[in-house]
Amino acid sequence: MLDENQLYDFIFRSTADGILVSDEDNQIQQMNPAAAALLGITLEDVIGKTPQEAFYHNAALLNLFQRDGEQILDVRLPKRRLAVGLATSFKNGMRLVILQDVTEQRELESRRETLVKSLAHDLRNPIGALSGFADLVTKFGDLNPQQARFVKRIQQTTAKLHDVAESLVDLAWIEAGMPMEHVPIELSKIISQVVARLRPIAHSRRITIAVSVQSPMPAVIGDPQRLELTIYHLLHNAIVYSRDEESVVIHAWGDTHEAYCSVADQGIGIADDELEQIFDRLYRSKDERLQDIPGGGLGLTIAKTIIKRHGGDLWAASNLNEGSTFTFVLPTVDISG
Repeated sequence: MLDENQLYDFIFRSTADGILVSDEDNQIQQMNPAAAALLGITLEDVIGKTPQEAFYHNAALLNLFQRDGEQILDVRLPKRRLAVGLATSFKNGMRLVILQDVTEQRELESRRETLVKSLAHDLRNPIGALSGFADLVTKFGDLNPQQARFVKRIQQTTAKLHDVAESLVDLAWIEAGMPMEHVPIELSKIISQVVARLRPIAHSRRITIAVSVQSPMPAVIGDPQRLELTIYHLLHNAIVYSRDEESVVIHAWGDTHEAYCSVADQGIGIADDELEQIFDRLYRSKDERLQDIPGGGLGLTIAKTIIKRHGGDLWAASNLNEGSTFTFVLPTVDISG
């Protein structure tokens, strides 16, 4: 069996992430092969030197060694590459810096944003044309009630498609299995951020957002922006489908295996025969009370797809006219060690 030193040495030399370690005297004592390759240097260039001597030309990397506590910074690498640098200190004075090459990931995300905007623009042009022609129909003579109803339906549908064009393309990207970030996440922080974003909308309707989060919450691994988008859709729906002066509750809890998050409201609710359809793309309830509420029918689809991509699940429970509760579960990880 491998002892701890052999295991550490194997990981240190085999990992694709760069690892550098400085001692209590602020001298670099260790650097693995991946770090040497990422930085384009040799052991002789850094071992026994201070970070100031070895990395005076790389301000971000130098800051990772000089700042106290845990730090995360982007670090420029040779040949126009980019790494995310993570640093932490130990009680014995040692400083550990890890470099993760994210060049391809950042470029892919940049291409995704460009593609989403380009395709959304290309989709909106013909959709806008359809809407324009529908408007023209109403200006050339009177329509009978059935014709007027059909034209109104065209206008409503094209307006919805115009609004969700960008989300449709983004959903296709997610469903295609394109890479997401995989970093430790504190759900409590994401929940706080989403609540802060949506509190003004709730306040305008005198809706109270009650937050109940277990402390500490177990950590999950995933894409922070995507999970924030998921919670945003769930909480936003809870607010817009609630009556004025009511309350919505977001609750998070977990254990060593799973983390849960639920969003509950006292709003319109969902009919039993529609409960299984609400996660279908572009689906909106036939309830007439929803017709004046903006929405494209993609928020729940995107939310569930993101949660599934993270190895979890999302489901709903509801009683018509009494409210709904949406809950998702994610696998947890232990990052304490």
